[in-house]
This record gives sequence, structure tokens and C-alpha cells, in this order.
Amino acid sequence: MNMPKPRITPKLGSIDELLKLSEKTPHESESPSSKGIIQSIPIYKIRFFKDHPFHLYEGERLADMVDSISTNGLLVPVIIRRIEPDESGHEYEMLSGHNRMNAALLVGLEQLPSIIKEHLSDEEALLYVVETNVLQRSFSEMLPSEKAKVLSLRHSEMFSQGKRNDIIDELKRLEDPQYNKENETSAPMGQRPTSRDKVAQEYGLSKNSVSRLLRIDKLIPGLKQRVDANELPLRCAVHLSYLSEGEQSIIEQSIADNGFKLDMKKSELLQGYSGRLSTEQTYKILSGEATRKPRNQTPPPFKLKHKVFAKYFTSQSKASEIEQIIDKALEMYFSHQQQYASAQNDKEADEHEPEL
Repeated sequence: MNMPKPRITPKLGSIDELLKLSEKTPHESESPSSKGIIQSIPIYKIRFFKDHPFHLYEGERLADMVDSISTNGLLVPVIIRRIEPDESGHEYEMLSGHNRMNAALLVGLEQLPSIIKEHLSDEEALLYVVETNVLQRSFSEMLPSEKAKVLSLRHSEMFSQGKRNDIIDELKRLEDPQYNKENETSAPMGQRPTSRDKVAQEYGLSKNSVSRLLRIDKLIPGLKQRVDANELPLRCAVHLSYLSEGEQSIIEQSIADNGFKLDMKKSELLQGYSGRLSTEQTYKILSGEATRKPRNQTPPPFKLKHKVFAKYFTSQSKASEIEQIIDKALEMYFSHQQQYASAQNDKEADEHEPEL
């Protein structure tokens, strides 16, 4: 009876062998990144994605990730792209794995298992960033500016449906090696809707909500932060989104310097100055000076009491006659007051005049 030969388990001498750095085959001699091979990259050579539109984990969620990496290491490789070295010495830019990199920095890791992407456009790189966050977070838990970025990309025409689906499949396989695209029962998250209605349906939003969020993506970073912090009402922010970046910067600076609050009336007025909004006009609008009504110079209405009225007029007196008499009486009264005041002034002048 022939006994089965025992299975030989290869021994790995280093992390490089585990990450396939040491494997050299004729088919892989071209470029490791072109084959999606995992490489170990020094963390100091990787920078966060420029203008990263999503907030990093904080509090308990970050603490849990730090504990996991401390115990198990970084199990899922990050995805980065090669860039021209910048002034800080970065040679790569993070696409998928910002929170893992942040936690790894806190743990003190020096290397990150990475998949390097070559020759990506900025739009394609942004797609990796956005799709990663959509897969990892609930859309409903995102901040308004984050939702705005997701919807903006969904609504754009810059990517094909196939390209989006390929990226999503790649991200899902990294998270779960057993992932099978054929088992997916729902429409792919990367499918590009053909209308605003389909975007709204996909995320459980009204069409108007989608329209407003798409406008939020037009704001400068400072105003987006105020929307996220509930300092700037969403509908007011929509009005400001129609202004130029320079005009938005004037508004942001004025709010920061003076602590002004915005309401619908002010934001509509600011939007009305699009193309001609100055620092001075911004201050007048935000301070309320531009909408403050001047004080009424006319005296308030006055009603003559009946007991006073009855002293001088009978029930048979006509209203027109009463008005004429009161008018003449008041005219005589004030004329007398002026004459009396003038006489008093003359008397005081004579008393103070020096004798010759």
C-alpha cells in the first residue's frame, strides 16, 4: 500500500519573501506594480491624497484599528500611486488606505504592504479614494461634504461604468479574497446613473437633496468645513456655491474675523452680488447693516381720549371741522412756543451784554 507523500510547506526566511519581493519569474520580471504584486514601501515615502475629501477615523474607531494593527499587523495592503518626488521626499500618494496608514503611523510601523498603481490620471486616482470610502462607510453616516464628493463623482461623465466596476471589484477582493462578483445580487456601487433621479434612488435621497449636495461640492474647503460643523445651513451654502472662489474666500474671512451667522436672507443677498461682491459689501450684508431698516422719523399714531375731546366738541361736530380746529390750535401753540423761546434768548443775551 503506497502512503501519500507528506506535503512540503516552504519556509519563508523574511517578510520580503512573504510579500513576494524575492520571487523572480520570467513573467514577473517586467514591473511588479503592473502585476498588482504587494510590495513593502517605507511609510515616510507615502503622502496622503492631496485634498483628501474624507475625514479620518477618530475616537473608538481609530483606537480599535490601532489595537488590531498592533496585534496582527496590517493585513490588507494599501493602494498607492507613484508620483514625482515632492519637496517632502514623498514618492507615492495614498489612494486606498488612509485610515490604515494613519493608524500604522500611531503604532510606529515603518513599512506598509502596498500595491502600486502606475500612470493613473488625477480623476482615476480620485475614483479609488471615493470608492474605498463608499465601501468602508455607510453613506448615511458621511458628512455633507463627503456625500457631496461621492455624488459629484457618481453624477460625472469622466469615468466609464466598466472602469468603476473594475476598481470596486479590486477593492472588494483585497478586503475579502473569497469575494465572487457573480454572487453579487445588487447593482454595482460603481454603476454610473444616467440621471439625477437614479442617483437619488441609489442613496435614498430626494432629487432636491441630490441637487443641493452637488452644489456643496462647489464650495471652498473653509465653507465646506462650516457646513460639516453645522455652522452654515445647507440651503445657505447652496446660495454661496454660485459665487466665485474669490468671493467665497471673502465671505469665509469675514465670518472668521467677526463671528457672523448666515441666514437665508443674507445668503440670497450675497448670491445676488455674484461677480461684483466686495469686502465692504460682504461686511454690510453679514453684519445686517444692508438689511437694517432706518428708524421711522414720523411720530407714532395718536388717539385723543374721549374725556379730552368732549371738553371742546359736541356730538354734532363734524370730523373735518374738528381736524381743522385742532390743526389751527396746534399751529398757534407751536408758534407761541417759538416766539416765547426767542424772547427768552434775547433776554439772556441782554443780561450778559457788558455795560459801556
